[in-house]
Amino acid sequence: MILSCFELGEGMLSVEETLEALATMMPPPVVTHLVSLAAAGNRILAVDAVSPINVPQNTNAAMDGITLAWPDDAPAGDMYVDVVGDVLAGTRLTTSLAPGQAVRITTGALLPAGADTVVMSEQLADVGIHGRVRVERPDRVRRGQNVRQAGEDIARGQRALGAGTRLRPQHLGLLASLGYAEVEVFRPLRVAVFSTGDEVSAPGESLPPAGIYDTNRFSLQGLLSRLGCEVIDLGILQDDLDSMRTSLVAAAHEADMVMTSGGVSVGQADWVKPALTAIGELGLWQIAMRPGRPLAFGRIHQTGGVTVPFFGLPGNPVAVMVTFLQFVQPMLRRMQGEHDWQPSRFTALAAEPLKSREGRVDYHRGVYTSDEAGQLWVRTTGRQGSGILSSMVAANCLIEIGDGCAAVEAGALVTIQPFGDLT
Repeated sequence: MILSCFELGEGMLSVEETLEALATMMPPPVVTHLVSLAAAGNRILAVDAVSPINVPQNTNAAMDGITLAWPDDAPAGDMYVDVVGDVLAGTRLTTSLAPGQAVRITTGALLPAGADTVVMSEQLADVGIHGRVRVERPDRVRRGQNVRQAGEDIARGQRALGAGTRLRPQHLGLLASLGYAEVEVFRPLRVAVFSTGDEVSAPGESLPPAGIYDTNRFSLQGLLSRLGCEVIDLGILQDDLDSMRTSLVAAAHEADMVMTSGGVSVGQADWVKPALTAIGELGLWQIAMRPGRPLAFGRIHQTGGVTVPFFGLPGNPVAVMVTFLQFVQPMLRRMQGEHDWQPSRFTALAAEPLKSREGRVDYHRGVYTSDEAGQLWVRTTGRQGSGILSSMVAANCLIEIGDGCAAVEAGALVTIQPFGDLT
């Protein structure tokens, strides 16, 4: 069964059509479970986190100094204040301050009743009389200054984080400030990864005269690990239809997604397409882009009507990474529950002419920098062949040239995709 547009034969889908097609084939998110806050980093929040408390819980001092009720008639010159006590962080003053009285206070300490302002220590001077200080330049003091109001960060009952948030260190700190000891998150995705090809050898083995080392499996493992996936490393598939079909079926029983690299073109040893159609269905195949034109997506059938999504990525190492970033990453993030994710895109000025071709989207590997005025500029990493993996090492972005553009002149605006936290 064909899911989308493969009946076009040699016709290719555009990048936009591919993304739209993949969106219609998106599997639902995986199940959820509770984990400790300490184990929740890089996981996806499954339910809204609602604050059970005010943050801060109480109105408190933002600086060391004194706290008092600031008078409406503060003098223009120096001002003298009677200090009647101290309040430290973690303690509470049970009595109220009378007008004109102050207490020394430390950062984080609760403001006593009758106080509304904190004057920082640097603005105070000891006058030599016990319990009395001078406020220098009181005209610089404003009522309410240096005070954190209860609930000013997050109020009780307010949604602090929405479902679908990937939990970064700052999110973990926020949840801890609300008292969360554990959170409900989507479980990690299990992704089975193969490389294909009789010419491919594992690193550490002797390299045959006509062989190449397996790079793609390790690039993909790194990308998947950064996304928080559990990688099922199934090694190298040989160019044999029966063994490939058997291996793909077995992988689908273990994984939420199966992914291969190589063997998706039209060569006589490219067995991914016939293997997939024998055990499932093909959704799309060729894409009008460079690098990465040959890309297969489909489903592997299991008993009970269950299907497992399958990506057959190109064999060239740069094409593998580019197609992963453009097509696999969005699906994985949504299967993880990160439903609102979109790739970051900025505009920059081309620091050099860029070659392209109408009718396809080109992804050049680029290096973007900012000049003194804050303007972004981008240049390529040099040679842009899909087998030049060092271009990905040197790059910090992809330069995206649309399918309606034959070339880009130096100084023209282009779209860039920063690599972000995956590469």
